[in-house]
Amino acid sequence: MKSSVITLPNLLSATRIGLMPVLLVLAALGYEYYFLGLLAFSLLTDALDGFFARLLHQTSALGVKLDSWGDLLTYFTMALGLWLLWPDLFISERWFLAMGVGFYCLPMLASLFKFGTLPRYHTWAAKLAALLIAPSYFVMCLLDYVLAFRLVILFHVWVALEELLIVFILQRNQYDVPTFIHARNLTRRARVRLQQQKERMQEKLDRHQERREQRRQDRRRP
Repeated sequence: MKSSVITLPNLLSATRIGLMPVLLVLAALGYEYYFLGLLAFSLLTDALDGFFARLLHQTSALGVKLDSWGDLLTYFTMALGLWLLWPDLFISERWFLAMGVGFYCLPMLASLFKFGTLPRYHTWAAKLAALLIAPSYFVMCLLDYVLAFRLVILFHVWVALEELLIVFILQRNQYDVPTFIHARNLTRRARVRLQQQKERMQEKLDRHQERREQRRQDRRRP
């Protein structure tokens, strides 16, 4: 990963984080369409930061952290905005919202406990869920149609369970793990490398022991 701090992807992620207070103010003032319009722009920056990071080869540890914090704050703002602007919808969907938040936090807590840091796996399922949550949220708010939103929340449950499985599989923290199968393969390769290192160390010890034994025998000869 490159160490540059001021890059286009980082600026996009920082912009998304900076928009969160503005969105909450708009929601508190009751500006529904301004809230949704600015939220759409914020979600667009979420899609663009990863695209430009790959295109410009400007990935960094800071960028990964900014993206993860941006995701967390965006979901928090969407839930709080729903409560402020569409309280009836918030109440009717409170159990699905609670399910989404609860399962979203599970892999985070597991990773904090095991590795001392937030998970930043950006799995394929998580990317698909991020693409689906926006249209389902807008359709729910504008058309009062909740089925798509509920289905996306259920898909988010799978995303969280897969990330939780990845946390348990990995022996050390990793970035960008597309699926739990990749996590399993990473762990297997790490075990193979560790076993090969042990075998090489043992071979060195054996050769060293053989040389010592040979020197003893040479000293004993008349």
